[in-house]
Amino acid sequence: MMASVLAALALPSFGLSTVFLISFVSATLIPLGSEPAVFGLVKLNPAMFWPAVFVATAGNTLGGAVTWWMGYGAERAVEKITHKRIEGRALDWLKRFGAKACLLSWLPVVGDPLCAVAGWLKLPFWPCVLYMAIGKFLRYVTMTAALLWVFPGVFTP
Repeated sequence: MMASVLAALALPSFGLSTVFLISFVSATLIPLGSEPAVFGLVKLNPAMFWPAVFVATAGNTLGGAVTWWMGYGAERAVEKITHKRIEGRALDWLKRFGAKACLLSWLPVVGDPLCAVAGWLKLPFWPCVLYMAIGKFLRYVTMTAALLWVFPGVFTP
């Protein structure tokens, strides 16, 4: 049963949409890792390496963009209710680096909240999305390639 499910998910028609959905959801504030889905698809179907990386990058970047908008909306709501701006050291650091800080959106634990804070600070949307995409693309290429070629025997039965 499990083998047939995995085989179905390895097909490009299901696998890529699954990778997109998992990558999208994992870029929101919901704790979910997308790397196992990307790796699993590529491990079962090595010819899908680049399509899987690009689809995962697109889904994860789109999820990061949604998180940016969530942060933007949250800031507006808090400002409307409290009538004051919230300041702090982390916010000052992020303001100093601007949209380039979104390169770090690939980091576990802090990456997704970083996208929300970028929206909170009203950092420019499109440059933030561009930097998110670059960071997330490099993460998927590095992680998937390392799992496949640097540690090839670790994940074989």
